[in-house]
Amino acid sequence: MSLLQEWREYAYSFAENQRDGRRFWEDYFEVETGIYEEILSNPDTVYSGTVEELADKFDVSLAYMVGFLDGINDSLVTPNPIEDMDKDTQVSLEYDKEKLYYNMVANKAEWLYELPQWDDLLSVERREELYKECKLANTVIKGKKIGRNEPCPCGSGKKYKHCCGK
Repeated sequence: MSLLQEWREYAYSFAENQRDGRRFWEDYFEVETGIYEEILSNPDTVYSGTVEELADKFDVSLAYMVGFLDGINDSLVTPNPIEDMDKDTQVSLEYDKEKLYYNMVANKAEWLYELPQWDDLLSVERREELYKECKLANTVIKGKKIGRNEPCPCGSGKKYKHCCGK
């Protein structure tokens, strides 16, 4: 079984509304925040190495590092082979700033996209644009309602009520 499968089975076995589940996720989010604080504080540094080396570098368990890699993978310049990685798999944490911020907003990770380290990486205006863009991407916008006596939008030339509006 790959490290990612082990992480997912373990982490998602906890019910979030139960005490053990809340404690686990609070602990994980604290660790995750610490890693993000470090990599966002050093934007010119590309952290790379084996999964085990990065876990040691950030002083976290191997399981938590796998969870972190799972979460950040969609925001990386080159995604890591997380599906079949083991502790010796080479990974890189070279991230796209805007994509990372956008994905944090999309995942409702307020504790991450509100970190003060973002002030040095993206302007307030750009962060607001990305926030709005993300929120609009999930908004359903209904089109104008077609009146019964208007021409049918299918192009038949008939009134809507006698064509597609039946």
